[in-house]
Amino acid sequence: MNDPSDCFVSLLTLLRLPGLGASTYADLHQHFGSAAAIYSAGAAQLRPWLEPSSLQLLQTLRDDPQHEWHSAVAAEMEWLAAHPDVSVVAWGSDDYPHLLAQVASAPALLYVRGALAALELPQLAIVGSRNPSAGGRNNAHEFARYLAGGGFAITSGLALGVDACAHRGALDAGGVTVGVLGTGIDRVYPARHRDLAAEILDNGGALVSEFPLGTGSVASNFPRRNRIISGLSLGTLVAEAAVKSGSLITARYALEQEREVFAIPGSIHNPMAKGCHALIKRGAKLVESASDIVEELGGALAFKSQQITPSSPAKTLSAGDQRLLDLMGYDPVSLDTLCQRSGIDAGTLAAQLMDLELDGCITQNGSYFCRAQ
Repeated sequence: MNDPSDCFVSLLTLLRLPGLGASTYADLHQHFGSAAAIYSAGAAQLRPWLEPSSLQLLQTLRDDPQHEWHSAVAAEMEWLAAHPDVSVVAWGSDDYPHLLAQVASAPALLYVRGALAALELPQLAIVGSRNPSAGGRNNAHEFARYLAGGGFAITSGLALGVDACAHRGALDAGGVTVGVLGTGIDRVYPARHRDLAAEILDNGGALVSEFPLGTGSVASNFPRRNRIISGLSLGTLVAEAAVKSGSLITARYALEQEREVFAIPGSIHNPMAKGCHALIKRGAKLVESASDIVEELGGALAFKSQQITPSSPAKTLSAGDQRLLDLMGYDPVSLDTLCQRSGIDAGTLAAQLMDLELDGCITQNGSYFCRAQ
């Protein structure tokens, strides 16, 4: 929607009004029929929806064609014309994502860089901690790789940690992934993910934002961003999260939107697993493998298991390595503890642990070792 129509200009102007949120705009659009009609409506007609300050500002904009806001909108139009890879879709239009349109707080406008068609694919959101454990990173990557390989688009927030692992897992499967931004579409945050964002676009995916051009990484934008992640998706998987985290906000949005919520359980000693455990207690579906999600959402996708790249056959472990894994259990454990449990000296044990790590059987996080998930 790069056509500089009166309706589009009116919409860009209206969305800058203070207090005009997504729900209010939806009500106004339903009543007046278009952004242009809203913009030209009289104060008495708009008073039930807009605050006095917004009504006064709107009148000022009508009376003053040289107002700085008009210049800002014109500059945005020029930027969009110079970036044909960015589409702008308005709520109520045919190309607005169908699932997101059903959400009560659906954004009035979406900026989409990349493949607009990616937003109509069956999507699964994967979210979690920005500082996950090694197991959390691996779970996010492998769940995303499996599901993307079978036809799901993987949607996440392009953040550090679980988000990045989920995007990367989808790309490693040759699948499609969607990044929902908490900044303007002309920015990538964090900056270190610019290459990841470029790969998402190069592989048929999309970046999405509801925020005006130039919007920076304001903290309050990210919880708002989360409702889009869940709103685009059939379900949301929380891979690993603390009790107080943005991931649980995304899960709450998913529940409000009547979408499925999945959670991967973890060690009772891992603080990053407590958020998932809390979700499970509240009714989220406990999942131990990606196939659990496929079974739940299978009706929304003709899942072709043969599309999945088969995993490499598991290596046959020696009796000594298997005994060591049994002694480790399933919780993180230190080298000193393993020495006590096994009776093996630290030097010999360190070498054995290194071999197991190279074989992909265990992972190390600081001074602790744990089984690979």
